Amino acid sequence: QVELMESGGGLVQAGGSLSLSCVGSAYIFGQFNLGWYRLAPGKQREAVATISSGGNVNYADSVKGRFTISRDNGKNTMTLQMNNLKPEDTAVYYCNANRMGRPNYWGQGTQVIVSS
Repeated sequence: QVELMESGGGLVQAGGSLSLSCVGSAYIFGQFNLGWYRLAPGKQREAVATISSGGNVNYADSVKGRFTISRDNGKNTMTLQMNNLKPEDTAVYYCNANRMGRPNYWGQGTQVIVSS
């Protein structure tokens, strides 16, 4: 059973924009904290942006001012708007849902490639 599914990745030139979406079940979006993580070759997985069930957001320093995370619980959707993309943003992006005492859910990932 697929709980989370990402879409919206692709190839973009540096300075461009992409919007990633993550859709899931009402069970998850009604109760869980959500976030976007990325994994680049040769690097550890990095938390890019998180949004709590109450709407509090946090960003990695590397994306502050460029990325915006949002969630629409009514549509069971989370979005990551990425502007002014840089080659170092190239990675596979994963959406995550977590809640204390509950299983941690991950999507299958979507590839973002930023060319210089």
